[in-house]
Parts: sequence; structure tokens; C-alpha cells
Amino acid sequence: MGRISAQERRESVIRAAVAEFALRGYYGTTTEAIAKRVGVTQPYLFRLFPGKRAIFVAALTRSMEDTRLAFERAAEGVEGSERALGAMARAYARLMSEHPETLLMQVQGHVHVAAATARGDDQFGELVRTGWMRLWETVRLPLGADADKATAFLAHGMLINTLTAIGLPSDCRDARS
Repeated sequence: MGRISAQERRESVIRAAVAEFALRGYYGTTTEAIAKRVGVTQPYLFRLFPGKRAIFVAALTRSMEDTRLAFERAAEGVEGSERALGAMARAYARLMSEHPETLLMQVQGHVHVAAATARGDDQFGELVRTGWMRLWETVRLPLGADADKATAFLAHGMLINTLTAIGLPSDCRDARS
């Protein structure tokens, strides 16, 4: 087996961090747990990232971008806002089913925004707000720039997120049933 590059190892750390932070949050996750999940030492982890905060930022950024890209790819080449809406909804359901840690990482990010802001630190708030606006535009444009449709789609998604985060079984998550 060949050597793994620092960039590949960095990607492994980000994926491990998403999984760890998703389950335990910022304060409940140790860099030791992330390093152990990846199979590296903590000193090596800190050669890739300057600290826990940077790892959290990278994990949160990745989870938001993975969601945005799922919507973008789903709507690519789809004609008509209703078809785009359906394609994005299916892509999101698939993402949440295959990678629930993506959603849970974002939930942890939202919680951490409130905690950090209370301490006078707005970096996480800016990061999440920027990610949210990119997500909004990614959803809104295939829907014919219809703000009402985009709002309804994202609101339904947030309901699904909440039900998923509290552990409601997937067959109970469709708010239309």
C-alpha cells in the first residue's frame, strides 16, 4: 500500500471530525477521539490543523457544502421548477439516509453558533450564515428564483432535520402524511 498524502489525510480527518462532532458536539468531542478514528497521533493531527476550532470549522464547512452540492447536482439539467424540486428532495433524502452525520454536524454547528455568539465570537455565525445563503441560492435558482417555493422547500427540510435529530423513524418524517 502506498503512502497517503497530507491532503488525503486531511480529508480523512475532516470526515472523522464530521462523524465525531455530529454525535458529541464541539465541547463533547476531543481531538484525541478524532485522531483515533483516523488512525493518527494528536501531534500529526495538529500538523494538519492548528487546533480543534479549525477542525470544527472544516467539518462544518464540509457538511454544509455537501448538502449544497447535493441540491446543485440534483437540479443540474432538470427542466421545470417542480421537477427540480422533486430531484432536490430525493437527493436530500438520499444524503440524509446515507450520511446522517452531515445533517447532525449542521445541527451541532447551529448550536455552537449560539454558544460562541454568547461569548462574543461571531466567526461561527458568519460561517453558518454564509453557508445558508449559498444553500438558499442553490435551491432558489432551479425553482425559477421563486422565493416562496424555496422557503417552503427549506422549511420542510428543516422540519425533517428536526425530526431526524430527535430520532423519529424515517417512516414518520414526512410531514405530509
